[in-house]
Amino acid sequence: MDRSAIPLAPAGSIKTRSAAETRALGRALGREALPGTLLALSGPLGAGKTQLAKGVAEGLDVHSVVNSPTFVLMNEHEGRLRLFHVDAYRLGDPEEALAAGLLDERQSGGVAVVEWADRLDGLLTDDRLEIELAPVPGEDRSRLIGWRATGPQHAALAMRALGGAS
Repeated sequence: MDRSAIPLAPAGSIKTRSAAETRALGRALGREALPGTLLALSGPLGAGKTQLAKGVAEGLDVHSVVNSPTFVLMNEHEGRLRLFHVDAYRLGDPEEALAAGLLDERQSGGVAVVEWADRLDGLLTDDRLEIELAPVPGEDRSRLIGWRATGPQHAALAMRALGGAS
């Protein structure tokens, strides 16, 4: 991973060169996550959102299989903290997430990883870590991962986890 792009501020970007490096970045986030962590992932199909989520699960000591929850919208996993893995890809509008119970107070005691978070406009908490993943043109396995913390809890998480990603 190229960590030289990480500034000493609550935003930055990292280039990973493989799915394993993307998972390692997620693992660092999972290790440092606290109750109430919300990771809002966005990017095109195949950008690595689920790989990052799998890494978060590893960092939380989740031992169950973590796959894209597209057909069930949300999976819960036991670990150091409960992982709520949400996939908003199939939602027609943000209100469907509320009707389906995808966002509720239970998540404040665990870690929520929301794939396709951009489809939940206006429903996510103000304090979150927004992560956008994108394939690097001409480099099949590389991803550019940009992040922005929108509140103090997640700014601190970003500095702890992304400042020392391995």
